[in-house]
Amino acid sequence: MKLDYLHSRFFAIFRALGRERGGNVAIVVALTMVPMLLAVGASFDYIRAYNVRQSMQSDLDAALIAAVKNVDTGDTVALKQKVSDWFHAQTDSNYSLGDIQIDTTNHRITATASGTVPTTLMKIANINTVPVSVASAVKGPASSYLNVYIVIDKSPSMLLAATTAGQQAMYNGIGCQFACHTGDSHTIGTTTYPDNYSYSAEKKIKLRADVAVDAVHEVIDMINSSDTNHERIRVGLYSLGDTITEVLAPTLDTTAASKRLDDPTAGLTSATSTTYTYFDVALAALKSKVGTGGDGSSSATPLKLVLLLTDGVQSQREWVTDGVIWKNNKPISGPYWYKVAPFNPDWCANIKKQSATMAVLYTEYLPITTDWGYNATVGSTMASANWKSTWGGTMDSGVPTSITRRDYIPYALSDCASSKSLFMSASSATDITNGLSALFTQYLASVRLTQ
Repeated sequence: MKLDYLHSRFFAIFRALGRERGGNVAIVVALTMVPMLLAVGASFDYIRAYNVRQSMQSDLDAALIAAVKNVDTGDTVALKQKVSDWFHAQTDSNYSLGDIQIDTTNHRITATASGTVPTTLMKIANINTVPVSVASAVKGPASSYLNVYIVIDKSPSMLLAATTAGQQAMYNGIGCQFACHTGDSHTIGTTTYPDNYSYSAEKKIKLRADVAVDAVHEVIDMINSSDTNHERIRVGLYSLGDTITEVLAPTLDTTAASKRLDDPTAGLTSATSTTYTYFDVALAALKSKVGTGGDGSSSATPLKLVLLLTDGVQSQREWVTDGVIWKNNKPISGPYWYKVAPFNPDWCANIKKQSATMAVLYTEYLPITTDWGYNATVGSTMASANWKSTWGGTMDSGVPTSITRRDYIPYALSDCASSKSLFMSASSATDITNGLSALFTQYLASVRLTQ
């Protein structure tokens, strides 16, 4: 509509000039009208062509992005058809696709598209169309060299029974939902259990730490599917407690990774847990383990992805239990309760600054309101934690300090992730298993334009 208005105004001015009979105006108008018409027409028509080209480029990019996710299948005919279908579904049918190249070795797709844009004023010079053409190429991280660093939180809270039924069974049996490796022994009937974990193991109650291992197995299966020849994707295993422990350095041998993951002496299963969870120390140690990420073009310069599975609480058992003042059989104060709080997401920054991607699965810290230790620490407010002075944390704007520390955990973990799409929260055993796989899928599905 705007171009039509400009055209009409343009011709109105020239008609007015043509009617002018004073001096040599008519002669000048006659001599200059055609060149001026062509000049103005060319500007209008090339602006239209430029806009069409931009739209065509966007449509071709989208078509290749849709297709590259299946480039590992090696079915070039189907991939070319997918590019064509996506392109024509989004753009003018008068535009045609040119050469489509499928490079299955390097997992890259290139294509060209072309068409013509009808002219308006340029028709005066017998120029009826303006040609437009675009080219695009995409390559997915799934085809790049990649190191995956899987980090499992080994804090005692990961020893919570994984299901509601399991939590109830633990509570009915020993009065606690957590399968801790420390604490009082329990005698039930003629059987004595030295600790909570022994009871859970005897009753075959699955814990969140067990579910975490299941989730990592799912990711390893996905790595096997994404890198069938075991040439590009390395996986490393790490436990997080008072520091980072490298259970397995990044390796192409996923069979070895699976065996190490299930080995109870390796420190990743529920057979062990840490007493302390110090994210400030652990993430600093992880930084040196991960190193600087590359562009994924070779085994020497791999992309680097950290998959962190955690409940996000900076903690130490003694901070909850030591020095507590009791009154009328109720705990009323503890000198270290303020320390048990969400970790500071700034501690993730140094890893991200090294061009590594952080993806975070939050295994939700379930509220245990019947437990005085929970109520005094994670169930208490962020204001009472003095988060800024204690751990250097800055709360997100708009979030009141009256929020509980437990409810602020997802804010902190989301800020740790490289993007909001690489953060997920999971409360059930199924969600935890599916969540880590979903984060890995989200990363592999991302693509970057290479042309």
